[in-house]
Amino acid sequence: MLSMQKNLTNVFYSILSLPATAMGFALSIQIAALSWLLSTQYGLEIHDVGLVWAAGPIAGILGQVIIGLISDKVWFWNGRRRPFIFIGGFLAALMLLALPNIGVITTALGFDGILGVAIVVALTLDLAINISFNPTRSIIADVTPEGVERTKGYAWMQTISGTFGVGAYVIGAVWDNYILIYTGVVLVLILSVVPTFFIEEPRELKKSEEEEGDETGDNSSFIEILNNIRPLWGFLIYAVYAITARIFNYETDHYYIELLCLAITLFFIIRVMMQTTDGLSKKQRGIVGFKKVLAAHSFTWLGIQTMFVYMFAYVQYKVYGYSTGDVIDADIQVEMGKVVSISFLILNAVGAILPAFVLEPITRKIGRVKTHAACISIMAIGYAGMLFFGFTPVMIYILMGVLGVGWAATISLPFAIMSQKVDQSQMGLFMGLFNLAVVLPQLVASFGVGQAVSDASDKSLIFIISAVTLAVSAILWFMVKEDQQPEEIN
Repeated sequence: MLSMQKNLTNVFYSILSLPATAMGFALSIQIAALSWLLSTQYGLEIHDVGLVWAAGPIAGILGQVIIGLISDKVWFWNGRRRPFIFIGGFLAALMLLALPNIGVITTALGFDGILGVAIVVALTLDLAINISFNPTRSIIADVTPEGVERTKGYAWMQTISGTFGVGAYVIGAVWDNYILIYTGVVLVLILSVVPTFFIEEPRELKKSEEEEGDETGDNSSFIEILNNIRPLWGFLIYAVYAITARIFNYETDHYYIELLCLAITLFFIIRVMMQTTDGLSKKQRGIVGFKKVLAAHSFTWLGIQTMFVYMFAYVQYKVYGYSTGDVIDADIQVEMGKVVSISFLILNAVGAILPAFVLEPITRKIGRVKTHAACISIMAIGYAGMLFFGFTPVMIYILMGVLGVGWAATISLPFAIMSQKVDQSQMGLFMGLFNLAVVLPQLVASFGVGQAVSDASDKSLIFIISAVTLAVSAILWFMVKEDQQPEEIN
């Protein structure tokens, strides 16, 4: 083991963050360039582009859970997480290289099927990212002690990854998406492979003494996995329904299914948030805490994904006064696109700066959970501000800076909070299950919220939904118990 890892130096935290940075950079390229390529270079219709994008969350549902479960139990290439980081990084780089060459690949295969090839490339890219995202996050928990140092590890992960993510948007804006893609091919390959040679993984994932003697169920069985994600059952049922309906082109003129799934979600979330841990073992207390984290985090992502997907529609309607179907001048379209791009650039810049330099020191004073809950509350206020004041580009930029506070917390602190609550020897599995609190709400935002926004004449509904869901999330986060009190952290 190198001295920098023994001493947990800042250099080590920087190197430890690079594999996750590689996957974050690949994801940023996918967000920035995939829809653009499919629409402009290959002429796909909007609904076809949406079908390609739907492949991503589906890959996330399966990929992270399966890879997490496997990586907990194997050891080869002198590592547990390392082999999957290698494989995922190589595949991600290869699929990035394939993105601008889908037409060439289709021609080489000898058939006319751009959409099919695009789906395969997008699915493989997202699966590769998911193959690596889980191990790149799990390895941080594997090699850092519980408490302050682990929080620091995830904070550094987001600061470095976020900085590269901002760089991706800058490259795409200053030069073009082709340069961004080919730059990403090189960076993703190097950052996902080289750093792991400087990180020594533990041969055994040790449990605490209390966990060693606790045999209260096998968390890797299918029944236990379903039980552990109970707060997400409503999201899961709706995701299955929505995907099936889209495949068979089934349409309704009501929201009965959505309301039923919302009722199921609220029932199980209220039930788990009211559950006490008196008399339970450490492992059982951890599972209850994990379920509460899932509940709180899912509503965070429902609101955030709604903003990500429909921000352009809001700018088009509220700032420029155009409705769906209006003919818009090409120059105005470019201008609207710049407003959205600058908005997300500000959001990600704040998200890159705050975790290591602001949020991590605050967690030492008041704890991780309170810090995160406060940041989510600020984000809810920012969404409300967008609803009442976000009518000009300047106000949108200011409010996106406010939203960046919640974004910075969302992509750093929950990993540290969650990792304190679960069996350390099953970190990969639980990291995969934790990802379901992201991808299932993403599917709800893409299908259910999308239909509601499409039907609404006033696109302010976008930020009504975001403000309400983030407010609910903040309340739920305040109900999550802190594993270490601030005075213990100090």
